[in-house]
Amino acid sequence: MSIRTLSSREVYRNKWLKLREDRIERFHGDEKGVEGIYSVVDKDDCAAIIAIDHEHNGDFIYLVEQYRYTIQQRCIELPQGGWEEPVADPEELARGELREETGLTAEKMTCLGMLHIAYGFANQKQFVYLAEDLTKGAVERDAEEHDLIVHRIPVVEFEAMMRDGEIQDASTLGAWALYKLWLDKKIANQ
Repeated sequence: MSIRTLSSREVYRNKWLKLREDRIERFHGDEKGVEGIYSVVDKDDCAAIIAIDHEHNGDFIYLVEQYRYTIQQRCIELPQGGWEEPVADPEELARGELREETGLTAEKMTCLGMLHIAYGFANQKQFVYLAEDLTKGAVERDAEEHDLIVHRIPVVEFEAMMRDGEIQDASTLGAWALYKLWLDKKIANQ
Protein backbone atom coordinates (compact mmCIF):
# COMPACT_ATOMS: atom_id res chain seq x y z
CA MET A 1 0.00 0.00 0.00
CA SER A 2 1.18 3.51 -0.68
CA ILE A 3 -0.21 6.89 0.25
CA ARG A 4 -0.10 10.08 -1.78
CA THR A 5 -0.64 13.53 -0.24
CA LEU A 6 -3.22 15.54 -2.20
CA SER A 7 -3.21 18.68 -0.04
CA SER A 8 -2.13 19.87 3.38
CA ARG A 9 -3.32 22.60 5.72
CA GLU A 10 -2.17 23.81 9.11
CA VAL A 11 -4.91 23.41 11.71
CA TYR A 12 -3.15 24.68 14.85
CA ARG A 13 0.22 26.00 15.99
CA ASN A 14 1.89 27.03 19.24
CA LYS A 15 5.56 27.41 20.22
CA TRP A 16 5.94 23.65 20.85
CA LEU A 17 4.15 21.99 17.94
CA LYS A 18 2.17 22.32 14.76
CA LEU A 19 -0.88 20.23 13.82
CA ARG A 20 -1.62 19.72 10.16
CA GLU A 21 -4.36 17.87 8.33
CA ASP A 22 -3.45 16.17 5.07
CA ARG A 23 -5.94 15.04 2.45
CA ILE A 24 -4.54 11.73 1.20
CA GLU A 25 -5.19 8.99 -1.32
CA ARG A 26 -4.42 5.34 -0.47
CA PHE A 27 -3.47 2.89 -3.21
CA HIS A 28 -3.54 -0.93 -3.15
CA GLY A 29 -1.44 -2.10 -6.11
CA ASP A 30 -3.16 -0.99 -9.33
CA GLU A 31 -6.53 -0.36 -7.65
CA LYS A 32 -8.07 3.10 -7.71
CA GLY A 33 -7.13 5.08 -4.62
CA VAL A 34 -9.39 5.77 -1.67
CA GLU A 35 -9.28 9.30 -0.29
CA GLY A 36 -9.06 10.12 3.39
CA ILE A 37 -7.67 12.48 6.02
CA TYR A 38 -4.44 12.07 8.00
CA SER A 39 -3.63 14.33 10.96
CA VAL A 40 0.06 14.88 11.72
CA VAL A 41 1.76 16.54 14.67
CA ASP A 42 4.96 18.29 13.55
CA LYS A 43 7.26 18.61 16.54
CA ASP A 44 10.96 19.37 16.77
CA ASP A 45 13.36 16.64 17.83
CA CYS A 46 14.04 15.88 21.48
CA ALA A 47 16.48 13.89 23.62
CA ALA A 48 16.32 11.37 26.46
CA ILE A 49 19.29 11.02 28.76
CA ILE A 50 20.38 7.96 30.73
CA ALA A 51 22.58 9.53 33.42
CA ILE A 52 24.44 6.84 35.36
CA ASP A 53 26.90 6.96 38.24
CA HIS A 54 29.12 3.87 38.34
CA GLU A 55 30.11 3.11 41.93
CA HIS A 56 31.79 0.19 43.67
CA ASN A 57 28.49 -0.77 45.31
CA GLY A 58 26.50 -0.67 42.04
CA ASP A 59 25.22 1.68 39.37
CA PHE A 60 22.83 4.54 40.14
CA ILE A 61 20.56 6.30 37.63
CA TYR A 62 19.03 9.78 37.72
CA LEU A 63 15.30 10.03 37.08
CA VAL A 64 12.89 12.92 37.19
CA GLU A 65 9.38 13.00 38.59
CA GLN A 66 6.87 15.53 37.36
CA TYR A 67 3.16 16.08 36.85
CA ARG A 68 2.03 15.11 33.35
CA TYR A 69 -1.12 17.05 32.57
CA THR A 70 -2.29 14.81 29.72
CA ILE A 71 -2.77 11.84 32.05
CA GLN A 72 -3.38 13.87 35.23
CA GLN A 73 -0.72 12.20 37.37
CA ARG A 74 2.87 12.44 38.51
CA CYS A 75 5.28 10.27 36.54
CA ILE A 76 8.85 9.07 36.95
CA GLU A 77 10.95 9.01 33.80
CA LEU A 78 14.37 9.70 32.35
CA PRO A 79 15.37 13.36 31.95
CA GLN A 80 14.10 14.26 28.50
CA GLY A 81 12.76 17.04 26.40
CA GLY A 82 13.26 19.42 23.54
CA TRP A 83 13.68 23.08 22.82
CA GLU A 84 11.25 25.46 21.18
CA GLU A 85 13.36 25.53 18.01
CA PRO A 86 14.95 23.04 15.62
CA VAL A 87 18.16 21.47 16.94
CA ALA A 88 21.26 21.09 14.79
CA ASP A 89 23.25 19.06 17.33
CA PRO A 90 21.31 16.40 19.29
CA GLU A 91 24.18 16.01 21.80
CA GLU A 92 24.00 19.71 22.62
CA LEU A 93 20.27 19.27 23.22
CA ALA A 94 20.88 16.22 25.45
CA ARG A 95 23.51 18.07 27.48
CA GLY A 96 21.21 21.07 27.83
CA GLU A 97 18.21 19.01 28.96
CA LEU A 98 20.33 17.09 31.47
CA ARG A 99 21.69 20.31 32.99
CA GLU A 100 18.30 22.04 32.90
CA GLU A 101 16.36 19.27 34.64
CA THR A 102 18.94 17.73 36.99
CA GLY A 103 21.82 20.21 37.27
CA LEU A 104 24.18 17.49 36.03
CA THR A 105 26.91 17.84 33.43
CA ALA A 106 28.56 14.84 31.83
CA GLU A 107 32.19 14.42 30.94
CA LYS A 108 31.25 11.58 28.58
CA MET A 109 28.18 11.39 26.30
CA THR A 110 27.46 8.38 24.10
CA CYS A 111 24.70 8.40 21.50
CA LEU A 112 22.80 5.11 21.81
CA GLY A 113 20.42 5.69 18.92
CA MET A 114 17.22 7.39 17.86
CA LEU A 115 13.57 6.56 18.51
CA HIS A 116 10.41 7.85 16.83
CA ILE A 117 8.19 8.97 19.72
CA ALA A 118 4.81 8.08 18.16
CA TYR A 119 5.04 7.84 14.38
CA GLY A 120 1.38 6.90 14.09
CA PHE A 121 0.55 10.60 14.44
CA ALA A 122 3.77 12.58 15.10
CA ASN A 123 7.07 13.00 13.25
CA GLN A 124 9.17 13.80 16.34
CA LYS A 125 12.47 11.96 16.79
CA GLN A 126 14.10 11.38 20.17
CA PHE A 127 17.86 10.92 20.41
CA VAL A 128 19.00 8.74 23.31
CA TYR A 129 22.27 9.50 25.11
CA LEU A 130 24.20 7.81 27.88
CA ALA A 131 25.72 10.40 30.23
CA GLU A 132 28.65 9.31 32.42
CA ASP A 133 31.30 10.90 34.65
CA LEU A 134 28.73 13.27 36.11
CA THR A 135 29.24 16.53 37.99
CA LYS A 136 26.47 18.17 40.01
CA GLY A 137 25.64 21.83 39.48
CA ALA A 138 22.65 24.18 39.56
CA VAL A 139 19.42 23.30 37.74
CA GLU A 140 18.10 25.65 35.03
CA ARG A 141 14.43 24.65 34.83
CA ASP A 142 11.73 26.14 32.62
CA ALA A 143 8.54 27.40 34.22
CA GLU A 144 6.76 24.21 33.09
CA GLU A 145 9.21 22.19 35.21
CA HIS A 146 8.54 24.00 38.51
CA ASP A 147 7.39 20.81 40.25
CA LEU A 148 10.16 18.52 38.97
CA ILE A 149 11.85 16.25 41.53
CA VAL A 150 15.17 14.53 40.81
CA HIS A 151 15.67 10.97 42.06
CA ARG A 152 18.97 9.08 42.19
CA ILE A 153 18.25 5.38 42.63
CA PRO A 154 20.04 2.06 42.14
CA VAL A 155 19.69 0.70 38.60
CA VAL A 156 18.28 -2.59 39.99
CA GLU A 157 15.47 -0.61 41.66
CA PHE A 158 14.84 1.32 38.43
CA GLU A 159 14.51 -1.95 36.49
CA ALA A 160 12.09 -3.28 39.12
CA MET A 161 10.00 -0.10 38.75
CA MET A 162 9.75 -0.73 35.00
CA ARG A 163 8.89 -4.42 35.46
CA ASP A 164 6.25 -3.58 38.08
CA GLY A 165 4.58 -0.97 35.86
CA GLU A 166 5.50 1.95 38.10
CA ILE A 167 7.35 3.51 35.15
CA GLN A 168 5.19 3.46 32.01
CA ASP A 169 6.83 6.16 29.91
CA ALA A 170 7.48 4.69 26.44
CA SER A 171 10.50 6.93 25.89
CA THR A 172 12.11 5.73 29.12
CA LEU A 173 11.40 2.07 28.33
CA GLY A 174 12.65 2.42 24.73
CA ALA A 175 15.78 4.29 25.78
CA TRP A 176 16.58 1.63 28.38
CA ALA A 177 16.19 -1.09 25.75
CA LEU A 178 18.73 0.74 23.54
CA TYR A 179 21.08 1.02 26.51
CA LYS A 180 20.82 -2.70 27.33
CA LEU A 181 21.49 -3.65 23.69
CA TRP A 182 24.48 -1.26 23.61
CA LEU A 183 25.77 -2.73 26.88
CA ASP A 184 25.38 -6.32 25.63
CA LYS A 185 27.36 -5.47 22.50
CA LYS A 186 30.04 -3.71 24.54
CA ILE A 187 30.42 -6.73 26.84
CA ALA A 188 30.50 -9.15 23.90
CA ASN A 189 33.29 -7.15 22.23
CA GLN A 190 35.54 -7.16 25.32
